[in-house]
Amino acid sequence: MNLKNKSWLLLAAFMVLAGAIWFSAGHKQEEATPGWPVETDGPVGITGDIPQAIVTTFRGDPRTSRAFTWHSETPNMQADLQVVKGTNAADFQDQSKLLEFRGEASELTLSNGKVKGVYKAEATGLKAEESYLYRVGDGKKARWSEPAAFRTAPNRIENFGFINVADSQGVNEQDFELWRNTLEKAFERFPEARFLIHNGDLTEHPEDDAAWNHLLNKARPWTASVPFMPVTGNHDQVGRQASAFGSHFHLPNNGAASLQPGTSYTFDYGPVHFVMLNTEGKFKEQAVWLKRDLEANRQPWVVVSIHRPAYGGNQDQKVIKHWVPLFDEYDVDLVLQGHNHEFSRSYPLKDGEIALSGGTVYVTTNASGQKFNKKKEDRFYHKKHLQNWKQMYAGIEVSADKLIYRAYTVDGELVDEFELERKEGRKR
Repeated sequence: MNLKNKSWLLLAAFMVLAGAIWFSAGHKQEEATPGWPVETDGPVGITGDIPQAIVTTFRGDPRTSRAFTWHSETPNMQADLQVVKGTNAADFQDQSKLLEFRGEASELTLSNGKVKGVYKAEATGLKAEESYLYRVGDGKKARWSEPAAFRTAPNRIENFGFINVADSQGVNEQDFELWRNTLEKAFERFPEARFLIHNGDLTEHPEDDAAWNHLLNKARPWTASVPFMPVTGNHDQVGRQASAFGSHFHLPNNGAASLQPGTSYTFDYGPVHFVMLNTEGKFKEQAVWLKRDLEANRQPWVVVSIHRPAYGGNQDQKVIKHWVPLFDEYDVDLVLQGHNHEFSRSYPLKDGEIALSGGTVYVTTNASGQKFNKKKEDRFYHKKHLQNWKQMYAGIEVSADKLIYRAYTVDGELVDEFELERKEGRKR
């Protein structure tokens, strides 16, 4: 991938280490990648009001904004976000250099009746291609997270890369060590990745608060700076309920109106329009929204992410009936899938057949966590289909004219690689 901006990520790691020392609260921490802040899985100190489960996401324009979510063991705190330009943590003490944002606080009631605080805030009005430090917490009580770094997108994004994973789906801390290892290998190979897309099923049980803490704490060495953009899976939303999932991510509120905010949404990054769909219900309503969205899109590339696959060994017939015709009509380039816990890649498909030209490629990334399934039956549409019983990740690089996909196992094997060329004469 393009390495010209590699230095900012290394600098971010250094600055977070400095901030961790400067703001040390003396509480016990999980072992993690050196140089990055970590969090405990339960109450901190005697008050339990130190921010935990911190996640950064895109919500508005990636060039000028960044969103954050965090929890606290005790509710009714303020949702305060502080940002300073550059890499000097001492600037948090300089009011003239401080950007302050007040977010929204709410509560999450767990299955055991415990109530946690949920906080979401967004920094806006930032400058493009600029390095920042941030911290979140309750400014009134001076309860702050350790500082971490991020960088806004450039005004003109000619090429970029991102990482794709699926099905971390663990139960205990040991399960999520495998997830942590997957991310470590992914970011080692693709250090310039601008964000992370997860194709759904983040934990095994959606109401398991300890599992969510393990998931996010193990990812924290990377998602402190790199936006984490998830898709809703069947282990994230049960029936119509996805309250825990929604509480952990501050996502674009531009999805289908009849769905819980954040369980369907879109965002643009450079030349790509990303569409995140919810395979857990209301397919007709999402199809109406999807048609409007794709009709309005003017980006040269379209990448869709879903959980239950259209073409991936096991197939979801509702996805095929309601959404695939729109993928065909609007020349969707790539569909990223999960759910099957194996690896598969289709030939380019259109109208349910292998396309002689154009078409959409469907990829199901193997699990990033502890759970694998037996290989499904080979289908006519499979270009590649396998079960290697290893955690996997993909790095996807996009330029104006080409999209390159590479999938690896955690032990470094290149499992699949393909290249797509920008379609000419498409409808949009």
